[in-house]
Amino acid sequence: MPHPLEPTITPPTSPTAADVMIPPDLQVSDHTSIDRALDVLRGSHTQYVLIRDDTGRCAGIVTRDQLTAHGAKPWYAENTRVRDIAHDHSPFARPGMPASEAAAAMRERSLTVLPVVDEDGFAVGILTTERLQTLLGTASPDTQEQP
Repeated sequence: MPHPLEPTITPPTSPTAADVMIPPDLQVSDHTSIDRALDVLRGSHTQYVLIRDDTGRCAGIVTRDQLTAHGAKPWYAENTRVRDIAHDHSPFARPGMPASEAAAAMRERSLTVLPVVDEDGFAVGILTTERLQTLLGTASPDTQEQP
């Protein structure tokens, strides 16, 4: 029996999506054209951008690789909206979701980035496989970004 003054050891809690996510700083409207979204990404030196709908809720995410693949044809890039090529529309992660579950969902869906949304659907963060692997100490060679 432990001595009453000895500290009790509590098991560590599992990290959640909120513990791993980064701020959703870069967002564009779902009406934004592919070429404009590419300009935004080039200017910000990032690899992805969140898409928000007319109400400000998260509508998906697109990567630089996706935009570049579609931006090769100028007439197409000028007339196509990011909402039409987003590879991830939902379901998104929730802040309280265990990080291990989010990592498994991303592997299953072959995603490298995943939005984290609140109960109302507004983006509160972004999960990346790199941050999840660092936190969870796992490697996932089968996770690849979709073109």
